[in-house]
Amino acid sequence: MRSPNPSRVLGRIGLPFLAVIVVLTLGLLLPDVPALAGPVRVLVWDEQQPAQKTVYANYIGNEIAGYLRQQHGLSVATARLDDPDQGLSKATLDQTDVLMWWGHVRQSEISAEKAKDIVARVRAGKLALISLHSAHWSAPFMEAMNERAREDALKALPAHERTSAILTESNLFTSIRTPPKYSERLTPSVLLRKPSTEDPVRVYLTLPNCCFPGYRGDGKPSRVNVLLPKHPIVKGIPSTFVIHQTEMYDEPFHVPAPDQVVFEERWATGEWFRSGSVWNLGKGKVFYFRPGHETFPVFKNATVLKVLENAVRWAAPR
Repeated sequence: MRSPNPSRVLGRIGLPFLAVIVVLTLGLLLPDVPALAGPVRVLVWDEQQPAQKTVYANYIGNEIAGYLRQQHGLSVATARLDDPDQGLSKATLDQTDVLMWWGHVRQSEISAEKAKDIVARVRAGKLALISLHSAHWSAPFMEAMNERAREDALKALPAHERTSAILTESNLFTSIRTPPKYSERLTPSVLLRKPSTEDPVRVYLTLPNCCFPGYRGDGKPSRVNVLLPKHPIVKGIPSTFVIHQTEMYDEPFHVPAPDQVVFEERWATGEWFRSGSVWNLGKGKVFYFRPGHETFPVFKNATVLKVLENAVRWAAPR
């Protein structure tokens, strides 16, 4: 029996069918290629305090947004504290994939309800949060760290005890935005008690303070070292780079243990900080990037801006 003529077979199958076969084959060979999607929608939120104007003529948020708008695949909007609904209406957040946050002296003006809404969106995988520098004390970042601390505390229990556990929360200080001392116990901290075998476990959680004991605003340079060279956030970033003027933060940082520490920052006087940390929260991501004091030109540094671009692309919900 003769084999069929290939040209006749191709003619009967037709080119459209062959195109489908090629696409399916490529899909099997390249399973990690993401599906086509629209641009990443970024909202750069900025407190816009007057001190920024000494270095950033149009404020920090607009400086960052101006850079991001020049990068392909990003759709960038800005918001500020004095906008209607503080720039954080539900309609605005519904149109946001990544929320980048810079705040400092007016952190307490964001309500707990607003922060909880933002974090609920992160947990659901609808939003990613990137907190910059002094936004370690922003309401959304603190609520995100509180949520992660609750998760971690309950994960320490056997599965059958988690649903019945009684969780009691407290703060290290009466005022939640009080810097800890070096001698202070590290937060978050957890104490587990079970009065008897019949009683539920009692979990006493001291929530994360989200601050650190040492800081200095003298503008001395720091050196940032990449700890995870294969992480998407460091794509195109040198293994080490210098920020010539910056504020110093010193460990220990009172936050839940990060899932990944991408950057470590060091000063000639011996201080160091985990300056780029990642937490998974539910289906979403949180990234904290330490550099960025308002009276130093940190966000004019091309490497710093590239880190932010990479972080936006990495954190965006898929």
